Amino acid sequence: MFAPHVTVACIIKYKQKYLFVEEHDAGRVVLNQPAGHLEANESLNQAVSREVLEETGLALEPQGLVGCYLFTSPHNHITYLRFCYCYEFTSAPPPCKPQDHDIINCHWLSLEQLKERHTQLRSALVLEVIEDFEQGKRAPMEMLKYYPDGNV
Repeated sequence: MFAPHVTVACIIKYKQKYLFVEEHDAGRVVLNQPAGHLEANESLNQAVSREVLEETGLALEPQGLVGCYLFTSPHNHITYLRFCYCYEFTSAPPPCKPQDHDIINCHWLSLEQLKERHTQLRSALVLEVIEDFEQGKRAPMEMLKYYPDGNV
C-alpha cells in the first residue's frame, strides 16, 4: 500500500530575508526551511511549531498555510506530502539556537541569495514554496482540522 511521508515546513521571514537551516542530507550539506516529519499524536500545526523550535530554537505559531505539495525526491525516490506554513516577524527575531544536533547553522537569506545557492537546496521545493509565498498564496489555517479522538 502506498503511503507518502507526511512532512511540515515553515517559511520564516523578517524584512526581505528568509530563515533557512543548514543541515546534512545523504552526505550533502543542504539548505532547507525548518522542516520535518509529522509524529504520532500531534496535529500538523503542532508538528510545524515543534520542528521550528527544534531546528531554530524559535517558539512560534504559524500564521498561514502556503500550500500542500506532493513531491517524489529524485535522490531517494521517496514521496513526501509536505504542508508548508509561514510566519513573518514584525520586529527583530531573537537569535537562533538550534536544539537539533543535525542542524549545522541557521541563515537569513534574501530570495536572490537563495537563488545564487540553488545547488545547495535540499530539494526544488525549497525555492518553489518561497515563490508561492511571494505570490501571496495562502490558505486559512482553519482549513486544516485535527480530530485526535476520532470524534468529528
